[in-house]
Amino acid sequence: MKTKRIVLFASGSGSNVENIVQYFQTKPNVTIASVLTNKRDAKVIDRCNRLNISSLWFNKIAFQETDCILDLLKGINPDLIVLAGFLWKIPEKIIKAFPNRIINIHPALLPKYGGKGMYGNRVHKAVKENHESESGITIHYVNENYDEGAIIHQAKTKISADDNADDIAAKVHALEYEHFPKVIEQLLLSQ
Repeated sequence: MKTKRIVLFASGSGSNVENIVQYFQTKPNVTIASVLTNKRDAKVIDRCNRLNISSLWFNKIAFQETDCILDLLKGINPDLIVLAGFLWKIPEKIIKAFPNRIINIHPALLPKYGGKGMYGNRVHKAVKENHESESGITIHYVNENYDEGAIIHQAKTKISADDNADDIAAKVHALEYEHFPKVIEQLLLSQ
């Protein structure tokens, strides 16, 4: 079986990146080709160094105004591009170059609490403020609009009236760590 290549994009601490890397360390047919980040001081870079994974920082010009990142991705030719806490909108030229090969995880049950500016604790606070009885994760394909691509997988968790935004975040993170690597693996196996 051909080795499958994954490129991860992240903007923050990289906890999902580390979880995905550790999951695939025991899978000889999957390799993490690189981790790309849009923040020079993102903690994900430290994680990549510790995990012995290639990482690269890029700026907005390289990402949006030139073909630098597109050319890099074409050179790597990943089977899957995984957004693991990446906050910038993916340029249409990259989406067109990798149709149905870019996925994202969102910390809510889309279509609720999605769209521009809805990420991290903003999502969990909105869920709490609206007295939702459940939240969860949505893994979806990336298209030209924030959080509107076809849904691949959702997982739910109950929320009690006593849960605050941090409690909700902890429950959602647990779902991310449990489901995201498995869904990535299923997508790679189905290619």
